[in-house]
Amino acid sequence: MTQSVYTQQAPSSFKLNQTIIANTLFKDEQAIAQAELYSHLESQAEAVAPTQDPLTRRDRRIIGEIIEVQPESVRTIWIEGGITVWVRFINGSCLPFDRDWFAKRVAEVKATFPETPLERNERLSDELEKACAVFGLYHGEIDWLSFSTKLYQDGYFVGFVGCNQQSWYTRPRQYGVNRVAGSAKDVIALLGVRAAVAA
Repeated sequence: MTQSVYTQQAPSSFKLNQTIIANTLFKDEQAIAQAELYSHLESQAEAVAPTQDPLTRRDRRIIGEIIEVQPESVRTIWIEGGITVWVRFINGSCLPFDRDWFAKRVAEVKATFPETPLERNERLSDELEKACAVFGLYHGEIDWLSFSTKLYQDGYFVGFVGCNQQSWYTRPRQYGVNRVAGSAKDVIALLGVRAAVAA
């Protein structure tokens, strides 16, 4: 018995395989070129204005403590409409919190964390600036590791002042006995400097 099978052939002008391959190659090349362009633009933008992480490690620890997640999983936070605090995570998800509740919890958690060296130096520097203003003094460059500096009045050296773990200290010369007090203002007074009088 003979069997006949009917098949229809595509016209000779139709080149299915070549069309698909050519389009695929063109799209791949275009995607690669686009990715290279985006990469180049990002590197140029980073060189002009480096992206700074708005959150410190300590901020992430505080947020992690509040919402009970790993600090490394927190990407950023922002306030929307002055009402809602949004926390975005590394995986892209977000959680909303009431702003007042969140602020209250931040204050509570922050109080339980020890002061960082940077925060300590900033606090001591502010206290020193206020005390120097009272006495009409200025100080030289601060040694941030030991938090100490030289004090001057009208261009003349007055003495050394610093703060260690226990208290503020001062001495009139490079070497000698430290005199201690509870505040920057008190140790400056121990140097014999009188408060500046407003004219």
